[in-house]
Amino acid sequence: MAKAKQSQGTPATVALTKAKVEFTTHAYEHDPAAKSYGLEAAEALGLAPEQVFKTLLIEVDGKLAVGVVPVGKQLDLKAIAAAAGGKKAVMADPAAAERTTGYVVGGISPIGQKRALPTVVDSTATDHPTVYVSGGRRGLDIGLSPADLITVTKARTAAIAR
Repeated sequence: MAKAKQSQGTPATVALTKAKVEFTTHAYEHDPAAKSYGLEAAEALGLAPEQVFKTLLIEVDGKLAVGVVPVGKQLDLKAIAAAAGGKKAVMADPAAAERTTGYVVGGISPIGQKRALPTVVDSTATDHPTVYVSGGRRGLDIGLSPADLITVTKARTAAIAR
């Protein structure tokens, strides 16, 4: 008789466990028709939008990087270009984002990506004892301290949301 295969979690939860970082997982029923996956997560989990962060892939001077901003705000491309040490930033091609991170758009986590990319977390993250980011699939968020998020992603912080 075959044993049932146990879920190993997502690359994000595996990376956090390996790094011995405390985190919580929060699953919710994802609606593919939702206009904003991030705002959907905040509402489904009963959290303030400024405490839930979305992961956006960008190209800064032709090189991929990650911006992490509150779900109710937009990424300031000029600010992230400067924070990443470049001149110009544009949103990354979704296919390139998926290929590079190993996650699907709408479920890209800043943690446990296939290839570690330079990451900038909006400085407002440090205003909260716990922040929430994608857990590596649509319908799953991870709660952790901003300090742990910054440490595990080797991120810098800057005012990159508008």
